[in-house]
Amino acid sequence: MKNILLLLLVILALGMIIIGIIASMLPPALTGVGFLIIAALFFNSTK
Repeated sequence: MKNILLLLLVILALGMIIIGIIASMLPPALTGVGFLIIAALFFNSTK
C-alpha cells in the first residue's frame, strides 16, 4: 500500500513539474519539487 502511495506521489510530482514548465508557471513546478521531496522522505522512512 505504501508503495502505491509513493508511486502516485511521484507521478503527481512529475506531472506538476511538466505542467509548470510547459505553461511557464512557477507555483506548479515548485509544488512538484515539494512533492518529490516528500516522496523521498517517505521512501526513506519506509526502509
